[in-house]
Amino acid sequence: MRVLGIETSCDETGVAVYDTALGGAAGLRAQAVYSQIALHAEYGGVVPELASRDHVRKLVPLIRQTLAGAGLGVRDLDGVAYTAGPGLVGALMVGAGVARALAWALEVPALGVHHMEGHLLAPLMEDDPPEPPFVALLVSGGHTQLVAVEEIGRYRLLGETLDDAAGEAFDKTAKMMGLPYPGGPQLAALAEQGRPGVFEFPRPMTNRPGLDFSFSGLKTQVLLAWQGSDQSEQTRADIARGFEDAVVDTLAIKCRRALEAAGTGTLVVAGGVGANRQLRARLHEMAAGLGGRACFPRPELCTDNGAMIAFAGALRLAAGQRDGAGAQVVPRWDMATLPPLAA
Repeated sequence: MRVLGIETSCDETGVAVYDTALGGAAGLRAQAVYSQIALHAEYGGVVPELASRDHVRKLVPLIRQTLAGAGLGVRDLDGVAYTAGPGLVGALMVGAGVARALAWALEVPALGVHHMEGHLLAPLMEDDPPEPPFVALLVSGGHTQLVAVEEIGRYRLLGETLDDAAGEAFDKTAKMMGLPYPGGPQLAALAEQGRPGVFEFPRPMTNRPGLDFSFSGLKTQVLLAWQGSDQSEQTRADIARGFEDAVVDTLAIKCRRALEAAGTGTLVVAGGVGANRQLRARLHEMAAGLGGRACFPRPELCTDNGAMIAFAGALRLAAGQRDGAGAQVVPRWDMATLPPLAA
């Protein structure tokens, strides 16, 4: 089954083709992503109306480019999957409208995909994919969640952030320290130049039981340290390193607790912050110490992309799941409400 995936939940326009007949990493026939970073940079954050308009401009040319890269014509598609939520409602409607129209014209099924399920399943596209049950850490710009995955489609929330997500904390901290947009990757790169231990920040909510997160207080601690420093370039790098160490340690501590509570040694990590090199190394080390393993998608599949939507949609379409003819989106959508893959 050849499925076209469309991702337009926020500020990336992503398109991909996944072929279930090939499976695994080989099943990803082609993908393309257009980022709106330059468009939103002067505003210091995503402007929803501008994001929606740019998806309108870029989506159809990107579909043509991706099909050409896959060596396929539009009539070779067997289904269309699109991000139905969570996300910005206007941006979601662009992808949903194009996907539904294309599926109707081709007389093929279409399916709205949960954005975070796409992230969660992205590591399953790699070689030697993990099999449920496992624990998933979903760590992106807007989400930080620990989820017990009993099988594909059966998800149980173990813990989540009570305020800022880890990615938001990276971005906001970077902005406080005067780094250019988007701040998170800039802060992580700067942290590589920092000296460990010069600035020690708390590991929030690790001194109490539970699997929830909170990063707003850590952000405040970093602001106070920055305002009280000489604000030199080396100090900026040292503070960035201290902040990153605190976030990474916090995530690792909570992941270890989640694995022990779930009785599994397999950790799946997905979302934009999953591309952070220090986090990858720390979680690999932690999982190996428990006799298990940590599984990540390749870095380009950590950020928003069409490949994860094509893959998640292909699994559900192959299982016989279909949507009606309407283009419906769900800006707020609890992943626990999703139906299991096999009814």
